[in-house]
Amino acid sequence: MDAFNPIPPTWTEKAVHAVRFCCPACRENTESATHVWLNRRAPVVGYDQRRKWQEFYLCQCGTAWWSWSSDRPASKLINTQSSEPPIEE
Repeated sequence: MDAFNPIPPTWTEKAVHAVRFCCPACRENTESATHVWLNRRAPVVGYDQRRKWQEFYLCQCGTAWWSWSSDRPASKLINTQSSEPPIEE
C-alpha cells in the first residue's frame, strides 16, 4: 500500500472523522493501523495559513478513520529540550 498514491483506496470511503487522533472505536493510536493513506491532493489552509491534509487510517480493529494532519500529536522522537549545556558568555 502506498500512502502517497493519488487514488484513494476503497476502505477510505467508510472512514469516520476522529476528533481525537486515535481510532474512535478502540482508541488505539496510529501505530496500530494496518493501512494508511494521505489525501495530499486537497490540502486545506488553516487559520494560521498552514496547509493541512486528511490522514486516513485503517485500524487493526477494522475501523477506518481520518483526522487532520495538524491534529497529530508531537512526535516522541523529537527532543524538545537540548541536551547541550547553555553557552556561557
